[in-house]
Amino acid sequence: MLLLLLAGAGALYILQGFLYRKYWSRGLGIDIRFDARSAYEGDTAYLAEEITNDKLLFLPALEVNLAVNRALKFSKEAKENANVSDQSYRRDIFSLFAHQKVVRKLPFVCGRRGFYEIKKADVIGYDFFFRKSFHDNRNFQTSLYVYPKLVDSRRLSVLCRAVSGMTVTRSRLFYDPFCFSGIRDYSPSDPMNQINWKASAKGQGLLVNQFDSTTNIQVKLILDTEDTGMIRRDKQNEEGIRIAASLALRLAGRGMDVTVAGNGIKRIHIKNGAGQMQKLYEELARIDIYEKTERLCSLLEEEEKNLLHEAVYVIISMNQDKETIGAIASLAEKASPILWVMPVSASQEETLPEGSFARDSSAASGRGRRMLQGVDIYKWELEG
Repeated sequence: MLLLLLAGAGALYILQGFLYRKYWSRGLGIDIRFDARSAYEGDTAYLAEEITNDKLLFLPALEVNLAVNRALKFSKEAKENANVSDQSYRRDIFSLFAHQKVVRKLPFVCGRRGFYEIKKADVIGYDFFFRKSFHDNRNFQTSLYVYPKLVDSRRLSVLCRAVSGMTVTRSRLFYDPFCFSGIRDYSPSDPMNQINWKASAKGQGLLVNQFDSTTNIQVKLILDTEDTGMIRRDKQNEEGIRIAASLALRLAGRGMDVTVAGNGIKRIHIKNGAGQMQKLYEELARIDIYEKTERLCSLLEEEEKNLLHEAVYVIISMNQDKETIGAIASLAEKASPILWVMPVSASQEETLPEGSFARDSSAASGRGRRMLQGVDIYKWELEG
């Protein structure tokens, strides 16, 4: 009798081993996806795991192993199954009855701007007695854009007022020759080509044509993501990207035509606050600040060749090397006004030549605006 029981147990063990080896992955569905297409730095998002066992065979234990970028910081109980090194390696274990589906939503905090993908999962199944393991790889595609965090609106308002002031000044400098609005007396500052000689001949003095100013003012925002310092300044670089995202959104929301370019992104035109903001944010999310890029001076040289004289230029750069200063100064000679937004740490020493400046006495210390031969410089200190 005992021998029969032992023989039966042995046969059962062999049978279950055969069944699990042949059928463990049949009807096994694994769907892993981010619950949203995009989020902002600091937001909480979710990774959804949907495991389906669509067969009669019970799965006592199933391991799903994922490699996730460690900038996505899993929280609460989801953190317990993560081993963080160069990446966050997750090991999630499921037990599924016949024809059962299990869905888990794992919360994480978006710790850093970027574009994140998960393309595969390593799957390990076990037999009923946990004596044998079976391996499989599942390929899929899920991605998440983490947009730059928007900066403090009160600090951003200072930059917006500066750009608005430059826009008003710029509109007074350029007149639309097709918008004639009348004739007035000549003044010494009027150009000779605006003198109305026929009307002047009838009167006793020179008269000039008067035109309405053009409203086709554009803002060109140029973002420099190269780090030319001896010591890396990742925080300043990331802050510059945040400023670009926030300023473009605010200016476009006010109905301005905004073009964003840089040595780490494609050129994007945002007109009347519509359409292209999502594309811009995706481009900003994909910037790799460790990748070698084109120099800002080269970018500005190309800008000079295709200069828009009616545009207001905003340059965001933390670099203070001679090449950067020279390129901005050269552009300013042809395209004034220029606003240079310079992200700096509170302890960072200024290396710009002191003799080139005239300080705005109304500016707050450490966050003031200074002039470099027609360039309005705004030092943006990092908070904390």
